[in-house]
Amino acid sequence: MPSPSPADAPHTDLRHNGWIRHLPPSWRPYALLARLDRPVGCWLLFLPGVYGLFLPAGVSDAARWKDVVLFAIGAVLMRSAGCVVNDIWDRKIDARVSRTANRPLASGALSLRQAFFLLAVLLLGGLAVLLQLPPICWALTPLALVLVALYPTAKRFTWWPQLIMGITFGFGAPMGYAAAHGTLDVTGLLLYGGVILWQLGFDTVYGFQDMEDDARIGVKSTSRLMVGHARLFVTLCYAGTLALFSFCALRAHLAGFFWIFFSAAALWLLWQGTHLTPCNPRRCLQDFRNNVPIGMLFALAFIAGRLGHSL
Repeated sequence: MPSPSPADAPHTDLRHNGWIRHLPPSWRPYALLARLDRPVGCWLLFLPGVYGLFLPAGVSDAARWKDVVLFAIGAVLMRSAGCVVNDIWDRKIDARVSRTANRPLASGALSLRQAFFLLAVLLLGGLAVLLQLPPICWALTPLALVLVALYPTAKRFTWWPQLIMGITFGFGAPMGYAAAHGTLDVTGLLLYGGVILWQLGFDTVYGFQDMEDDARIGVKSTSRLMVGHARLFVTLCYAGTLALFSFCALRAHLAGFFWIFFSAAALWLLWQGTHLTPCNPRRCLQDFRNNVPIGMLFALAFIAGRLGHSL
């Protein structure tokens, strides 16, 4: 019997054919639990921190780039920790959703004890990174940890879990801004608002993959709530992001180089919203992943906008 074509293969979010396959077999479930097979989430947690680090003025370039490295390491550790927490909460739900049924906890490849061990290691690593950042970041961290712990429960109680995800994953923006600026002011909060709207939009796109399974098992999502107005809703989220990012750039007096990269990201983002196809899971997954290069363009905009003053 011929093997199924990629188009006929079950839709899953696990990627066994990447670098994960080179790990010892006993390590692979841990890497999959931490989502190390898919760095998309690491990028989407890390990039808002870059926006925050380069938005304020009056910071040395060396200090900014040192914090970029710390935020990159922290993003991998904390995104992985968040995935472990999510899968601990959702292991029974995941077992009933085709895309997630093969995740290590849902499938039984790892036990709860093993998951908690991995979580402890990741949190200790995150603490080591945090201690290298300014004290204001220490004060903000408890709120971030509460959001990480509670986000997986949102889908059980509200139709807006994607908004809670944006508030949680977008927290790198105010952390980065506070690390660079030494405080969190209106400009930093506006940046956070823009990131939240961006992440609300692309996580709604991501959630369109699971609508049938979510409806069958009674899980709420913004994707299900907005499916009848998918293009309008996602495009409005993205438009709000662009408006708030623009306002931040003007308030922070970023150089004109900002608008070059920002315009490219804006056009791509608006095209994605207006051409959305919520009934096509694979297309939705690709649209979601495309937010990484879009986010990189935003990062280049903030970097060029700040460093451009010295050219």
